[in-house]
Amino acid sequence: MHSIQFRHGLSRCLGRYFTSSLAKPMTSTNLDPVQEESLKENCLLVDRNDKVVGVASKKECHLVKKDGSLPLHRAFSVFLFDQKGDLLLQKRASTKITYPNCFTNTCCSHPIHDVYGEQDEENAIGVIRAAQRRLNYELGISRNQIPVDKFKYLTRIIYKDVGDGVWGEHELDYILFIQTQVDLNPNLNEVSELHYVSKENLPALLPTLSGPLTPWFELILKYKLFLWWNNLNNLDAFKDHVNITILEK
Repeated sequence: MHSIQFRHGLSRCLGRYFTSSLAKPMTSTNLDPVQEESLKENCLLVDRNDKVVGVASKKECHLVKKDGSLPLHRAFSVFLFDQKGDLLLQKRASTKITYPNCFTNTCCSHPIHDVYGEQDEENAIGVIRAAQRRLNYELGISRNQIPVDKFKYLTRIIYKDVGDGVWGEHELDYILFIQTQVDLNPNLNEVSELHYVSKENLPALLPTLSGPLTPWFELILKYKLFLWWNNLNNLDAFKDHVNITILEK
């Protein structure tokens, strides 16, 4: 059994985090077997209007082609806040195939074609179900603590990043906010650190982090995050379910 150490009161970190010695360094020829198995999951291919146009494996969606292209597919990014308004950040485990050891928002993943109910589109309920599933899988959060009706679907963005030139991202990303108290029991094959950070402390925290930011979190941070964070109690005023914003570096 692997234990997780919980530390607090570290002013350098300006938050709380878990650390793990479970994760091992990855190489392109030595993929973690659990992560490699997940590459068989089928994602939803979409056009730039978010219309489903097909299905492809996670591997097909994230392998960069010789011309630098990647299939556009549906995804989500969850931003979970506690009752004080602090945001939960994670550091992706070194076992991750895409963007290992990078810091990002609370949870980022995909609705899966083969999971019942995750294709449903009305009020983004399928995406929200997928977010609930992944929060439980990655962070050990009980589904009872994150019921689907607590999520707020704000808007959609498109971004592309070729990553390390082998594995990258091209996603139509649903932005989901949720504010609630949760109990954390992270999956160390997914997550190596967790930080709660306040809006005021985030700018000072970023230079102290032990890894880079994921490209999607960096773009959301640059263009949108603080506007939404400043209005946690009035998010309905910032919902846009019509337009899809393309974010670029």
